[in-house]
Amino acid sequence: MQFFDKPVLSFWIIPVLLAFLSPVSAEELRVGATPVPHAEILEFVKPALEKQGVTLDIKVFTDYVQPNLQLVQKRLDANFFQHKPYLDEFNKSRSAALTSVVAVHIEPFGAYSKKVGKLDALAEGATVAMPNDTSNGGRALLLLAAHDLIRLKDGASITATVHDIVSNPRKLRFREIEAATLPRALGQVDLALINTNYALEAGLDPLADAIIIEGAESPYVNILVARPDNAASEAVKKLAAALTSPETRKFIEKRYKGAIRPVF
Repeated sequence: MQFFDKPVLSFWIIPVLLAFLSPVSAEELRVGATPVPHAEILEFVKPALEKQGVTLDIKVFTDYVQPNLQLVQKRLDANFFQHKPYLDEFNKSRSAALTSVVAVHIEPFGAYSKKVGKLDALAEGATVAMPNDTSNGGRALLLLAAHDLIRLKDGASITATVHDIVSNPRKLRFREIEAATLPRALGQVDLALINTNYALEAGLDPLADAIIIEGAESPYVNILVARPDNAASEAVKKLAAALTSPETRKFIEKRYKGAIRPVF
């Protein structure tokens, strides 16, 4: 009997010890994002999430369509690139049900020019480039209307289009193009209305370079988005908490110097 005690004991104890000492495998979270600032912010929170058992696999996109489509198709677990009006329009047009998880920051939308230094210098018939997607196109028109360049029909909202313009005293000509290509079109037009993430990516400083820019009251808060089936998962909750931590606030304020503003 004595002969078998030690080997039998070792046979059971060693595997248990190995299991106890082995690191717990991390849960992978595939998150789609545009390069600046979203992917940069995700890279910042990545180490903190790793310590909590969540491995971030950041998929970088240069457009606004694929991150939502791939989330619907479950090729992504979440995305971080858009504001609520854009998400609402996507859900409506695609019969989708993607959901906002947490609000993170505001990217004030601005108008830029390489030809004039102020709005008063815009000549009659000037060409204005703006995003061709519904929510950002409407956002561009509302910004122009707020500065009296155009007047929109009563009740015009974020889904306003050029057909809602009822007064255009300078006879501005509008070019609606893909949001990501607006910085490259800047030299070909008199004025371009550019989303801040694409402006930053192109080396523009929204606070210094924009002729006009939205104020802090902008409703276009950028959000973390997931699906109804995983929005309440522990991994997504941990990501939401990391994106709205005091450390992340400090990172955003220091890195973007007011061009990106935390809302938490």
